[in-house]
Amino acid sequence: MTSTAAGVDAGPLYRTVRLIRRFEERAIDLVRAGEIVGGIHPYLGQEAIAAGVCAALRPDDLITSTHRGHGHVLAKGADPARMLAELCGRATGLNGGRGGSMHAADFSVGIFGANAIVGAAGSILTGAVWAKRRLGGDQVGATFFGDGAVNEGMLLEGFSLAALWSVPVVFVCENNGYATTMPVAQAVAGTITGRAEAFGIPAVVVDGQDPEAVRDATREAVDAARAGGGPRLLECRTYRFDAHHTFEHDVRLDYRDAAEVAQGRSRDPVEIQGARLDPAQRAAIDAEVEAVLAEAVEFALASPTPDPADALAYLYASGLRPRPGSA
Repeated sequence: MTSTAAGVDAGPLYRTVRLIRRFEERAIDLVRAGEIVGGIHPYLGQEAIAAGVCAALRPDDLITSTHRGHGHVLAKGADPARMLAELCGRATGLNGGRGGSMHAADFSVGIFGANAIVGAAGSILTGAVWAKRRLGGDQVGATFFGDGAVNEGMLLEGFSLAALWSVPVVFVCENNGYATTMPVAQAVAGTITGRAEAFGIPAVVVDGQDPEAVRDATREAVDAARAGGGPRLLECRTYRFDAHHTFEHDVRLDYRDAAEVAQGRSRDPVEIQGARLDPAQRAAIDAEVEAVLAEAVEFALASPTPDPADALAYLYASGLRPRPGSA
């Protein structure tokens, strides 16, 4: 078994980044085939962040995610087959085909949901972790957001409450350089770490292309938070290899030149982590991931679509259904 210099096996992290990469590639294929309606926000290139952060969490720790959330959900332990079924709008999906790409959740493994509202997930997680602590638990939370979210009031309110109440949340900024097509330098005054430091939250910059660097930084942050040190922020500097959204595959937006993309793709988290493994071990993991995803695709496409008669179900936590004609 091949190990890193730190004596920690590199295989599990490699499996996670490889799983996320191939899941997203299969999902893009299903978008093109019309099986995933509406497209997705691909996570290609950012896999090290989801893998590294979630590797530092306990199974009962919590996460919230973003519109680009497939990687986070998979890294935290969601079933790839049910996740893919969710993207395909099938009744066997994580949320019965109702959440789709941007709202996947699985409370059984601590995933309190992806969220399409930019910046909202940080406040949701701060409240959830605070509630767990009030009930006597010692869970820590990690919430993911992009560089564009650091200008959103909801996220800054989450910073404030987490700092005031010493809520053990690790705020993870995935700084891929662009808020959709807007370069971060044109959108963010000051620095991203400075946003957190203004609230008294310790913050560090992390190499977001190296799964082990992300894992190690997250472990430090999680240990400090769980021990009562309050929230932390990690600014993980990364690069999005693919489109902001798959609609770009058709409209071909021109906001990044070829040289920049080539430079960004030169540090591939899958290759960085894969180089730490013996070739035979890497090949075995690759084959296992392919088998898992082949079964996931088969499961998703063979699953039924939701019954339209149940379209108004689950609107209320109590199970109460709306009156006929009120929707």
